[in-house]
Parts: sequence; structure tokens; C-alpha cells
Amino acid sequence: MSSAPQGTHSLAFRVMRLCKPSFHVDPPFRLDLADLCVGEDVFDDPLAAANLPPLLSTQLSKSTDSSDLTYGNRFLLHHPSDAMGFSGLLLLPQSFGAIYLGETFCSYISINNNSNFEVRDIIIKAEIQTERQRILLLDTTKSPVESIRAGGRYDFIVEHDVKELGAHTLICTALYVDNDGERKYLPQFFKFAVANPLSVRTKVRTVKETTYLEACIENHTKTNLYMDQVEFEPAPHWSATVLKADELHPADNSSTREVFKAPILIRSGGGIHNYLYQLKLASPDSAQMKVEGTNILGKLQITWRTNLGEPGRLQTQQILGTPISRKEIELQILEIPSLINLDKSFLVHLNLTNHTDRELGPFEVWLSQNSVHGEKNVVINGFQTMVLPQVGAFGSSDFHLNLIATKLGVQKISGITVSDTREKKTFDPLADVEIFVESD
Repeated sequence: MSSAPQGTHSLAFRVMRLCKPSFHVDPPFRLDLADLCVGEDVFDDPLAAANLPPLLSTQLSKSTDSSDLTYGNRFLLHHPSDAMGFSGLLLLPQSFGAIYLGETFCSYISINNNSNFEVRDIIIKAEIQTERQRILLLDTTKSPVESIRAGGRYDFIVEHDVKELGAHTLICTALYVDNDGERKYLPQFFKFAVANPLSVRTKVRTVKETTYLEACIENHTKTNLYMDQVEFEPAPHWSATVLKADELHPADNSSTREVFKAPILIRSGGGIHNYLYQLKLASPDSAQMKVEGTNILGKLQITWRTNLGEPGRLQTQQILGTPISRKEIELQILEIPSLINLDKSFLVHLNLTNHTDRELGPFEVWLSQNSVHGEKNVVINGFQTMVLPQVGAFGSSDFHLNLIATKLGVQKISGITVSDTREKKTFDPLADVEIFVESD
């Protein structure tokens, strides 16, 4: 690929993209004369094959005669693979061709001296111009090419990892001294477009404390893609496990990664493959979990190869899940005695956590009398209200509540409520907890 320089110049750039060759395909319309006359299953019956008409038998024998130099049988099938149209030859790239995001653009650049005299002190630069930036690939300012003889050339190779979509321009410039001592400047531009090789569609579903991420990868190229790796890198406060249909139990990526793993084929022109990941939150004590409303799950790392081994790599943007809503105050039961007797007091171990960045409290804890189940069969033993001191930012406080059960059987501890006495704010009651009350 070349671009004509402006004005009269002794030098000119020629550019060729370096990439793996493609398969050369002959016209795929091929036939077997026997199929036209007797059908493809004629040779399944030896008796029928023996009774073929003489003319057809002669023609079939000619189709396998390699001494036919007229190429009159070039459309005939000599081998079942001939129907694919592959000639066994490779085709060198004739242009930049399709360039996709995530690939490495490699170009062979030749600067030719088309004049009848030598040029000297050549400073060569090669740059990639995108819509957002200009990237320097080669600069010989500190070590110029001393000279290029008449009819000679200077060759070099540049590489660039393609990380942006859209229009790109390979800019090649040369600053040189001509035969008459004049300093000349030669710019040439080679334009190409970068397309997206695949699309990634994600769905996030949350079931209780577990989040499931489905990623659907679709191939937009004209060649098959072989997925070497599709890994989900979770955010610091998440852990990820890949789920596979052929496994009874999920396998953690970090601990069971195979050394040799067969790539997953995603066919050209719209082929798809789905991946499923199970995500769980890390310990609530982690620093990241103290950021209210954070919903970043992580990102996908995708690597692939084409039919002839050309590599590609993409990283998605951060994938967002359902925003994590953190209550200002969280009350939870840590421990309940395994043996609870009728009309005998027992202690319930509770924890009060402050999820805000400011100090809250003092607090009051009591059993709410509003019960949808009618009369309460588990009540506080002693003072009906417990006072708790202030709790610092992101801090917590453990305490025990003295309760007593007044009825045998399965009962519920319900209506444990906490309020901030300074801010005059009452928080939602703790969820009901079932206990079993025995006789003494």
C-alpha cells in the first residue's frame, strides 16, 4: 500500500501490513459427473457400479487421470476435500485488510529513493494518529540514516497494539538532504479503520447473597475465533467462581486453572458463546464494603486466536451490578442458647454496627409491642428498655439482651427495635427468629 507524496521528492514510502497469510480458495463449484447421472450412492451397491454405462465409466476414469493438461476436469472432485474449494495455497495480504480492536498492527515500511542520485541525513518518523492521541512508533532523529543510494531503499518494521476503535492514520515522514543540498520534508499518510471483533453482553441477577453474572460473547469478524481465555477479574470486595454445565461443582479460576485447555470455538459471522460466573461478597469487615452504594463487580479479560494463530486481547469496562444499599445501623443476632427452658431467662448475644462515617447514638433497644402474631411469648426479663452508648464511625458494639419465654414449643423472638436517642430516629425491627422452648 502506498500514498503518492506531494510535490517532487526523491523519496517515497511504501507500506505493507505484516500478518499471517490467508487460505487461497478456488471457485468452490465442483461436481462429480456420477452424481448428475446415477446419484452419489451408486458405489454403495457393487452390482450397480459394475453395470455403469461405458461412456460414464470412461469419463469417470478420465476425471482421475492426472495427465490431462487441458484442465478440462478442473471442476471435478478428485478428493472429498475438494468440495471446500481449498487449493492448498496461501494468499499473501494485498492491503491492510480488516483490523480489529485488541490485535497488534504490524507494518513493513520501505522508504525508496526513486531518483538518480544519493540522498543524505534522512530522519524518519512513523506515528499512529487516532481520534484521541498521536503515538510515536519510530524516530531516527538521534541516529539519522546516513544515506540511501540511487534506486536503493531503507526498510523497517513498526508495531502498535490497537486499543481504540474508529479511524486511524499511519503517518510516515522523512526529513532529508537532496542532491542540491536542499533540506526537504516528505509526509505520507496511510488510513485504515479499526472495527470491533466481538461484542460482550452481560446480565446480572442477584439471589439472596449470591450474584450471578452471564456474559454472552458474539463474534463479528469473518473468521473463526478460538477463545484461549475468558476470565472475570472481580473487584477487590468480590470473589468469583466460573460455573460450567459439565461440572458437578463450581471450580475456582485461581485454583483449578488447567495448564493445557482446549480453546472454545466461536464461529465467524455472529457465532456466540455464553459464560456464567457466581459472585459473592467478601467479609463485611473489608474496607471496600464501607463505601456505601458501590456496585462495581469487576471486568472480563478476553484473549483469542484466529485460524492461523493471530492473537487478540480485550478487556471490558467495569461491569456494574445492583447498587449495594447499606443501612445506617445494622442489628444482628450473633448467638442464641441451644437449650431454652420455659419461664427461665436466657441471654441473646447481639451486635449493633454503624455503617456511616459519623458517630451515632446513644441508642435504646426494646421489644416492639406491635406484633402481627398476637400476644408475645418471648419478652424482656427486667427493664423493658436497654440503653447503649455511642458507636463510632464504621464501628460496632456487642451486647446481651435478657429474655424469657412464657410458652412451650416453637416460638418467635420478634420486634427487637433500636432507636437513636440523639437524632430521634427509630430503625427497622430485626427480622423474627424462631426458637424451641422446652419444659424444665
